[in-house]
Amino acid sequence: MASITTDATKHIISEIPTYITVYSDGTVDRPRQAPTVPPNPDHPNSPSKDIIISQNPNISARIYLPKNPTTKLPILVFFPGGGFFFESAFSKLYHEHFNVFAPQANSIVVSVEYRLAPEHPLPACYNDCWNSLQWVASNSAPNPVNPESWLINHGDFNRVFIGGDSAGGNIVHNIAMRAGSEALPNGVKLLGAILQQPYFYSSYPVGLESVKLKSSDKDFHYSVWNFVYPSAPGGIDNPMINPVGIGAPSLDGLGCGRIIICVAGKDGIRERGVWYYELVKKSGWKGKLELFEEEDEDHVYHIFHPESESGQKLIKHLASFLHE
Repeated sequence: MASITTDATKHIISEIPTYITVYSDGTVDRPRQAPTVPPNPDHPNSPSKDIIISQNPNISARIYLPKNPTTKLPILVFFPGGGFFFESAFSKLYHEHFNVFAPQANSIVVSVEYRLAPEHPLPACYNDCWNSLQWVASNSAPNPVNPESWLINHGDFNRVFIGGDSAGGNIVHNIAMRAGSEALPNGVKLLGAILQQPYFYSSYPVGLESVKLKSSDKDFHYSVWNFVYPSAPGGIDNPMINPVGIGAPSLDGLGCGRIIICVAGKDGIRERGVWYYELVKKSGWKGKLELFEEEDEDHVYHIFHPESESGQKLIKHLASFLHE
């Protein structure tokens, strides 16, 4: 009879139950992570391939190109959601979404694989995403160091956008703020930003949260932020999660000309998206601002169901935003 041995010393170091567990031997379990899938360079509508943006730190991306483009296309640099600690640009979920989105939006999509917490606590992901945007812009030069032919041959560097859902929407805000104070290579300007059900929080309720939010929901948001950024100055009111937290720069410094914030009526963080819209509106920011709401949908519905009626409605709206 074969003996079965187990590592009796292995135990849980930290966890967010049902989302992520960190063990004493360094292993991490992410039970909600969608399976990863390879790119499909032969897709009939949206060929894709994986690219290396940086080897130190390790940043990569999956790039999607609508089939047989005849003109230069907008470039959307996208930051996937997942609470800063799970999900991937290479997951089946995002891959299937962009197979639908890229050809319908008639845009190049660069979906960024940034480093995740807790192995790489924040602000690592913000730096990775900024470096990714810089790399995209660098391809507008005559002889880029790390060239990407799809961007060079088919990308319109006068129409560079950033976008993201949930935690990715939070990243969009932070990258847009950075673009307001730091120049991108070769004079490239960030034209617009798409925040889809963005993840913000604070030590105080906003909007209808004082009525609708359960104490367990509040505890969850605190747990997530402490898990991904344990050293955050100001804690849950750090300007990266609370855009008007102590020491936050004015939102009139957002470094793009157009912003759309997408919220969903049944989403637990809907109030935060509306709050962010109102904050930007009151800040004195000079760009074009829009709030898009789908009342009968939940969090990131369009990522899960891009071909649903509501998903198609949002994709068509974002296509108009990218080609405006």
